[in-house]
Amino acid sequence: MRRKLLIMSLLVALLVGLVGSATAAELTKVRVAEVVRSVFYAPFYAAITQGLFAEEGIEIVMDVSWGADKGAAALLSGAVDVGFFGPEAGIYVYAQGRRNHFVVFAELTACDGSFLVGREPEPDFSWANLKGKTIIGGRPGGVPEMTLEWLIKQSGLDPFKDVTLIRNLAFTATAGAFQSGIGDYVALFEPTASLLEKEGIGYVVASLGADAGPQAYTAFHASKEFIARNSDLIQRFTNAVYRGQIWVYNHTPEEITAAILEFFPDMDYELILKSVARYQAIDAWQRTPILSEEAFNKLQDIMISAGELAERTPFAELVDNSFAEKAVRMIQ
Repeated sequence: MRRKLLIMSLLVALLVGLVGSATAAELTKVRVAEVVRSVFYAPFYAAITQGLFAEEGIEIVMDVSWGADKGAAALLSGAVDVGFFGPEAGIYVYAQGRRNHFVVFAELTACDGSFLVGREPEPDFSWANLKGKTIIGGRPGGVPEMTLEWLIKQSGLDPFKDVTLIRNLAFTATAGAFQSGIGDYVALFEPTASLLEKEGIGYVVASLGADAGPQAYTAFHASKEFIARNSDLIQRFTNAVYRGQIWVYNHTPEEITAAILEFFPDMDYELILKSVARYQAIDAWQRTPILSEEAFNKLQDIMISAGELAERTPFAELVDNSFAEKAVRMIQ
């Protein structure tokens, strides 16, 4: 009797193992170049940890590129299948005349996700206060830097005459430079901004996203050829993105923090919670993956203002909303 039970137990274990292996084998791996690691991308991370991509038959294989330019290069070379960065990268590639340029098929964020950090609290902060100050910004041609320059201009200041902009530091080096005493202000994403606050090094004085308003920002891209060959995969990917957006919208900062904490192994719970709450407060996340033409044009306004774009790119050339629109129709 015991022998029969043992044999049955082994058979059940073997069957479970085979089913598990089959399920894992059925998942399609999608290589994604992520522009940076930030709490700003919480809906994407939540879609992964809550099994929403797996339910769509997808396994995400992620690599952080640390810059839209590097992510775009990885996408163009075929090193990744999907690029997760700002649409400005696609605009630059399109302007070069490439035939198989990439397009946006789903948008995740609704505005700039960086915050201006100063050395002292400024409850009555105004962008005009930056006159004569030194600001650690971002890479020339990158949207965080161009949005920063646009906001300075909106205050009546010239970003290259009335303030000193430091634009030659790597993305990963800006917080350290500020910590070492360089600059009066620095533009940072979360959770780095909250980390400097926690350490008593700086204080968030403004949100670039809240002050600049809605614009095309972080989105998922793929080449036209890849989309044509893998339309079902792109649809399932977009479905998971939308489900992640819905999940975040319907959960508390505490629940979102618990869902994404594994993406920040060196950060504590309270720090990530503060970052999540900050992004929720500025309505940073898109409610759907549909990228509006108005938001796309706002991005181009900012690029033209920065002197990085001479001629507007047609919306239809760089944005394919068909997958996002179908996801919204299908998923309740």
